[in-house]
Amino acid sequence: MSFPSPLARGYSDDAAPVPTGPAVPPLPQLASRGRRVVPWLVAVLVVALLGLVAYFLEAIGPGASIVGMVIALVPLTVVLLAVRFVDRWEPEPRGLVLFALAWGAIAAVAIALGVDLLLTRTFALPDTELHDALRAVLQAPLVEEFAKGLGVFLIFATARRAFDGPVDGIVYGALVAAGFAFTENIQYFAVSMIEGGTTQLTATFILRGLLSPFAHVMFTSVTGFMLGLAARRGVRTSAAVGPWLLGILGAAALHALWNASAQFFDFFALYVTLQIPLFIAFIVGIVLLRREERRLTRERLGEYAAAGWFTPQEVDMLATSHGRRAARAWARTLRGDRTGIMKGFIADATSLAAVRQRIVTGRDPAAAADQQTLLIRTVAARRALFAP
Repeated sequence: MSFPSPLARGYSDDAAPVPTGPAVPPLPQLASRGRRVVPWLVAVLVVALLGLVAYFLEAIGPGASIVGMVIALVPLTVVLLAVRFVDRWEPEPRGLVLFALAWGAIAAVAIALGVDLLLTRTFALPDTELHDALRAVLQAPLVEEFAKGLGVFLIFATARRAFDGPVDGIVYGALVAAGFAFTENIQYFAVSMIEGGTTQLTATFILRGLLSPFAHVMFTSVTGFMLGLAARRGVRTSAAVGPWLLGILGAAALHALWNASAQFFDFFALYVTLQIPLFIAFIVGIVLLRREERRLTRERLGEYAAAGWFTPQEVDMLATSHGRRAARAWARTLRGDRTGIMKGFIADATSLAAVRQRIVTGRDPAAAADQQTLLIRTVAARRALFAP
């Protein structure tokens, strides 16, 4: 028997509650436990923010800080749009996205500044070219990547059920790095304006805002990738410390290479011959990981199709970008424009595939409850699409 849409197959009457109209009725929600950071981390960010604001007002001044912040929004926006594109298959919880950004912009910067101040005062380090070189090539990469990587690890440890694999790790790492680069850029842009006016500010913006907006993102994504591999294998938090430290070392190595190219070598020559190829390799890696994510979605939803929850045609639709676009376009033609219901159906089905992966690996004891919730939601949304 043929149906007018991959979604038009019926279910048995006892499969799920049947809505009476196009709006989906109140449905069970996924448990928030394991999908958000603990409150005390938010308190840490608030305290760190107060200290950071005081530092900027004292060291740079309010006027230059505001100018630097406005200009720093440009590369931040570019990076966030790119991260959103990478994360659109299975978007991370909004609360964790905001926490990752805030950790990078506030806590990671505060840690880096605090360590630098502590080392300078404790060891009375002289302001020499050698010290500047060591700070750029050794201190900054190690301290900054640890500070940023700590934020990714805290998400892994406290919100483990929203950390499913390498793509999630890269997204969280990129968000933390984006926040860190934003605050760092405020300082660089403000100092450039104070010391050299518009000319020096323009040069700094070209270097940091146009040529290297993804530098920090590439570095910290290595840490996130390693934690994502650990999450995919289902290891405990304590067992993930090793991969996390290995990721930090890899991130610090890339960071040190970047800084050394500016400190000791012809930056633009290495930028063209080394950094651009590394960035291309980074993009290719993300494309391959996203392809693997789609493959897992198809494979796991196929298991539900075998049990009668979806048709093979529905799985094809849900497991491809083209199929999802076509489904949303079709939903817009329904009475009242039911695109929102379709988007919810796609999101819940994608989450269902991730939950199934956690069940298969046995790393989430609460995954069975999530599975039941998401099955109810997908069936109800599906029926709402065809309600009169």
